[in-house]
Formats: sequence, C-alpha cells, structure tokens
Amino acid sequence: MKIMKVAKLKANFSQVLKDLEKGEEIVIEFGKGHKKLGVIVPFEKYEKKKRKIGILENKGSYEIVGDFKITDEELASL
Repeated sequence: MKIMKVAKLKANFSQVLKDLEKGEEIVIEFGKGHKKLGVIVPFEKYEKKKRKIGILENKGSYEIVGDFKITDEELASL
C-alpha cells in the first residue's frame, strides 16, 4: 500500500493509474499533519463478489420437537 500526498498524486496521476492496474492500493494524505483522507482501491476489490447459491446445501440439519408450540403473536414479538 502506497501513501501519497495530494500534490504528488496530482503530479503522478498516470503512474497512480498504472499502480491501480497492478492491484496496488493508495492512501491519500493531506496537509502538514499528514491526515489520511481516504484510499484509492482497484475496482475489483471494491465491487461485491457474487456469491454462489447453495454452497451450504446438505451441510446442516435441524429438528423441531413434537411439543414445540409458539403462536403467531409470540413469533412476531421476537
């Protein structure tokens, strides 16, 4: 992970884009106090991954005992 001040980021924007293509993350710093404002991340890390449906199928089980009773009102109040 690279740390860059705003001025350096602006001056080297083409290189920043190349670093992003390589998967590098870049922290943006600002001011004399080196306040960290944010992180630029490659889009692949940002977008949500699609989840595979049914991945836990047949991995668990449950059993409801015969004397289990609950009213609709009790269920709604949980």
